Amino acid sequence: MTRAGQARAAAPPPGDPRYADYCSELAIGLAKDWSRVLDANAADVADSGLEGELLDRLTLAQRHLDVLLKLADDVRGELPRVTARAGNRIAKPLGVVLMIYEARPTVTIEGALLPVAVGNAVILRGGKEMAQTNAELGRIAAEAAARAGLPDGMVQVVTDHDRRVVRELLKRHDVIDALIPRGSPSLIDYCLSASTIPVIASGGGVNHLYVDASADVALAVAIALDSKLPEPTACNTLEMVLAHEDIAPALIEALEAARDGWALKLDLDAHDHGREFLDRTIALHRVSSVDDAVAHIRRYGSGHTEGIVASDRAVVTRFLNTVDAAALVVNGSLRLHDGPTMALGPELSISTGRLHVRGPVGLSALLTYSWVIEGEGALRG
Repeated sequence: MTRAGQARAAAPPPGDPRYADYCSELAIGLAKDWSRVLDANAADVADSGLEGELLDRLTLAQRHLDVLLKLADDVRGELPRVTARAGNRIAKPLGVVLMIYEARPTVTIEGALLPVAVGNAVILRGGKEMAQTNAELGRIAAEAAARAGLPDGMVQVVTDHDRRVVRELLKRHDVIDALIPRGSPSLIDYCLSASTIPVIASGGGVNHLYVDASADVALAVAIALDSKLPEPTACNTLEMVLAHEDIAPALIEALEAARDGWALKLDLDAHDHGREFLDRTIALHRVSSVDDAVAHIRRYGSGHTEGIVASDRAVVTRFLNTVDAAALVVNGSLRLHDGPTMALGPELSISTGRLHVRGPVGLSALLTYSWVIEGEGALRG
């Protein structure tokens, strides 16, 4: 059994006060040692060779600490609701969770926080570009778990970035209960094909916004920009506008007028369809109808977040009934697909899978349940 498996076997049950203590201790540790985290992160940034939005995604600052402290507080506040016994079911952790992810070091704390707070042991393997940052964050989380009285091994960060280590971990379905990959579509596909461990797939965000002929152009522009510019590399960000041919000229004119530090791509190559640009680019493709837009989404979408701007309710209904994605957004920003924004509480990722959980992966999705049968002497026969 791995250290994580031993920790899981010895861990207190969900709802134990030590998990709330862990949330508090993790926040204290982050605040106390954030300068060390920033020093490690600066070294990673200098060595990364990344640029543009990808470099921004790797880089940590004071604002990230503020977000992580709030997350720890939010998780602590959610624990009584998600871990209580409900009628004839009692919550149990999934077990040992393996997370494999790329280029966003805040995921290390998200992974060290949410699964562990409901009783799981977690193994975290980030990209080599964040190695020094991860080592510091892993140390802080492990020390917080120890101070809270949780077993050694509840939080482990893989520091060996040899790909053979990942291949071996993916074979350990005997001791790893759930696999959560976060990153590029190629990473997700690799995990799905290389392992028999059950996967909570947080797929890539090849997301579209269909702008119908009945749409308000100003609203469509506002939604498109908010769906892209604040977080250009996020999984719920917009990649392509599918514009009805009747509204496309006016929409293009309005988007061009709103351009300020971002690119509108109109001359599309074949590889632009189904692509995550990972920068401040919005592509636009003309379609002849809502059914044409649906066909495009079915071919190129990743099943993450798809949106429509329309005032014709028949068109909206057609879109909702024929597009299949984890979230469908009507006349709003694609970035509304977010656990806290949807009043679902803190999230670890957004799942594009079809089983167990779809959409925001909150605390309750990191639990399973045992049925409790009070027999009182009853016999089946």
